[in-house]
Amino acid sequence: MALVTVIGTQWGDEGKGKIVDLLAENADCIVRFQGGNNAGHTLVIGEKVYKLNLLPSGIVRDNTVSYIGSGVVVDPTALMNEIENVTKHGLSVTPSKLVISESCHLILPIHKIMDGAMEDARGDQNIGTTRKGIGPAYEDKVARRGIRMIDLKKPEILKARLTAMMAHHNAVLKGFNLPQIDVETIYNDLLKAADFLLPFIGSVGPALDNAVKQNKNILFEGAQGSLLDIDHGTYPFVTSSNTAAGQTGAGSGYGAARKAHIIGLAKAYTTRVGTGAFPTEQDNDIGEHLGSVGHEFGTVTGRKRRCGWFDAPAVKHSCLVSDVDSIALTKLDVLDGLETIKICTGYNFNGDVLDHAPCHIEDWEAVQPVYETMDGWMEKTAGAKDFKSLPQKCQDYVNKLEQVIGKPITIISTSPERNDTILRRDFFADTVNLAA
Repeated sequence: MALVTVIGTQWGDEGKGKIVDLLAENADCIVRFQGGNNAGHTLVIGEKVYKLNLLPSGIVRDNTVSYIGSGVVVDPTALMNEIENVTKHGLSVTPSKLVISESCHLILPIHKIMDGAMEDARGDQNIGTTRKGIGPAYEDKVARRGIRMIDLKKPEILKARLTAMMAHHNAVLKGFNLPQIDVETIYNDLLKAADFLLPFIGSVGPALDNAVKQNKNILFEGAQGSLLDIDHGTYPFVTSSNTAAGQTGAGSGYGAARKAHIIGLAKAYTTRVGTGAFPTEQDNDIGEHLGSVGHEFGTVTGRKRRCGWFDAPAVKHSCLVSDVDSIALTKLDVLDGLETIKICTGYNFNGDVLDHAPCHIEDWEAVQPVYETMDGWMEKTAGAKDFKSLPQKCQDYVNKLEQVIGKPITIISTSPERNDTILRRDFFADTVNLAA
């Protein structure tokens, strides 16, 4: 039995979907523990491309059970549409294959309206949210006026809680000079959704505990990246949940998840969607090249991603926050053909060189990257499945990243295809002693 957690160490979009799918071959349970449908994972399996938002990546595997933990906020309509979409593509999604925590909070239409209204009100200072209602849903959760999956089982309680929630939101809508929302409309839509979703609702924590007792392997899947963590990212240009590995236990309801082997994903370069600090951004031909070759467009929004060189201090910050054990390096092949490649090894901040990330966004925006330049390689690495088959200068680059990050790189992805991966460790061969 083994526990493995996969998280992003940059600003998201590191390729977690592919790595989770790859590791899922030897996993019995896949658990999503935070975020909402503002996150997207793209899986390329043969001729089929799956774009997942709420469903764990393990849903494409026949041998796994997928769990959506209580730390996830769920848009009922989006989830139903996603299930119907993957079903059309030949996947089977049944209550025996997918379990949704009864404690998950729901994203309602009002949350999307509020998300858009607040972004518009910020004007030039907008955060760059996906406007899918994620932040307002988490806000209602923390304010203790949210609606949970379990409420769908009890119409009278659902109605009362909706009424209380909308008393708050309609007052805010009035302040924005926006139309009031009718409680009955939301209530009736939720009753319809309940017929579809209720068979999937269950208790995730006890199910995972039972799986461990049966000596099963569990894979925990994070969404977005650690630099978007609400507490430890580039605040306020962050998401509305904790994306670091510490959220695994709280967001799944299974505290022993803290003993998992933690894999931090990082691209061989750096990207970011939306606004906020990005010290190594290349707003030039290099950035355009990385974006073009790497097909850097958001899975959820379709927005063009900003691109730049590898930022080691940022990744080291994420490794510290999540106690990362090893690194999975993705999109190495995108660097093929570059004559020189740069690695940011530190930040120049007011004359001092920092090897770690600052806390305040103003400081993030003020730092100047300190680069180390390396020779690139002209040979093709796409599709490589063995480290020694990589060009020597490419091997040198990977070894240098290990040195500056201070973590072993145990997985290297050389294309979007599932099998184009260099796996330097069998993660599920290691057992976890939960009594330790």
